[in-house]
Amino acid sequence: MLTGLTAFSQDMSSGDLIIAAMLIPTAAALLIPLFHRSPNLREAVTLIAAASLAMVTWSLYPRIIAGAQPELKVWEVAPGLDLAFKVEPLGMLFGLIASTLWVVNSIYSIGYMRGNDEPRQTQFYVCFAVAIAATMSLAFSANLFTMFVAYELLTLSTYPLVTHKATPEAMKAGRVYLVLLIGTSMVLFLPAILLTWAAAGTLDFTPGGIIVAQGLEPVQALGAGDAVSKAIPLSPLLIGGLLFLFVFGIGKAAVMPVHFWLPAAMVAPTPVSALLHAVAVVKAGVFSILKVVVYIFGIDTLSQTGAGDWLVYVAGFTVIMASIVALRQDNLKKRLAFSTVSQLSYVVLAAAILTPVSAIGAAMHIAAHAVSKITLFFAAGSIYTAAHKTEISQLNGIGWKMPWTMSAFAIGALAMIGLPPTAGFLGKWFMLQGAVTTEQWFPVAVIVLSTVLNAGYFLPILVRAFFLEAAPVPLHAAGAKNANDTHHDDHGEAPFPIVLALTITASMSVLLFLFPDVVLDLAKLMVAGG
Repeated sequence: MLTGLTAFSQDMSSGDLIIAAMLIPTAAALLIPLFHRSPNLREAVTLIAAASLAMVTWSLYPRIIAGAQPELKVWEVAPGLDLAFKVEPLGMLFGLIASTLWVVNSIYSIGYMRGNDEPRQTQFYVCFAVAIAATMSLAFSANLFTMFVAYELLTLSTYPLVTHKATPEAMKAGRVYLVLLIGTSMVLFLPAILLTWAAAGTLDFTPGGIIVAQGLEPVQALGAGDAVSKAIPLSPLLIGGLLFLFVFGIGKAAVMPVHFWLPAAMVAPTPVSALLHAVAVVKAGVFSILKVVVYIFGIDTLSQTGAGDWLVYVAGFTVIMASIVALRQDNLKKRLAFSTVSQLSYVVLAAAILTPVSAIGAAMHIAAHAVSKITLFFAAGSIYTAAHKTEISQLNGIGWKMPWTMSAFAIGALAMIGLPPTAGFLGKWFMLQGAVTTEQWFPVAVIVLSTVLNAGYFLPILVRAFFLEAAPVPLHAAGAKNANDTHHDDHGEAPFPIVLALTITASMSVLLFLFPDVVLDLAKLMVAGG
């Protein structure tokens, strides 16, 4: 496949491929409304656009592996301040995740939106396409300014998706979503960008970082040349404060206490939950934090100054506390939401360990969490579509009525626990390596304890599904005809597109464990400055 993509990419310049990666979903957003009276054509546009974007993005991969970093300058806003794009290894990884999963999520969405007779389906597909365009722009951002613009566009384009049902609960969740994400970005993220520009003289993502610490030589070989040499040296305290602004200003990473928007947004349709948790929004958050740590501060600068030591404890607290809260949730999507809060902070924790090996683990966990958590949400939506069940306490025996769905759920759950042969094992393994080699025992304890907690809130679901019998439905329950009615005696699997999509993503979780080279090679290039 890669040979064919290489041949395809040779027919297009790097700039053309970058433009195509953002124009394809944008064009889809413009075309979809034209077919609002013809659902088949509307969804065909979505599928064609998703497949085209995946092909274009994968066409860039051979160039990045070969050492190229294509750039495209779109607009000089001010001297030294450009709207520009650059495909470096970490951005390439995020772009591959988002574009590939858009294809699968589109297949799933067709089954889910039709199966549940959801309203405003055209609006849903339009906003989804715009969100993907914003995600690709963020993935390929060359500097903090471009990242910020794409970050805000992603927030605005996903707001109508969160409020899709237009119920009072959905509108309240939308307000929380908008206020928290816009508020943190304007009050913390934007000032962090301005302070970085003032201190470093550039906003470009640069291997080795652009922040210069007092008493340390700037990383000239990897830095931004003259810009870094003219940067203002900052004390460790100021560097730590700047990092604080970035971590909590990037609210999409859901580091506690900036996490409330995520559980609230679970009122949205399941394809939106999948977008929020796997394809775009939260991945944009942890991707941005990892990119800032590696390309703005630099792992060496943070490590030598100790300016980022506090982040290990904040991330560790979020991992453990969110896991404890997840244990108490009976609603399946809410349990998955708090699991996401916890799993995201694994990435932040790995970045905060500040070793090249742990940074590789962070990148690998972004990919592993994407394919595994989308599987879990796909399964939750499948259960809702076929059985109309939302609570974990209702799932006794459902594994025998929905074997494909619950088998896929089992794979996703094992990945979140971190057990082989699933992708979730690899990220944790690299994180532990980075922590043990530097004798950082707190993150080791966090990873071990959280793994036990992960098992504590996922394994009981599997026990209910496969080892407990369905209980009788009470007479007053909706749809119950008599006391002998059981939860699952009148349904099988969800519609085929739903089952197909979750089978694909569950398979990807295993395949990523067996064949990790694509992710691993890009992660290694990231820390090597390639």
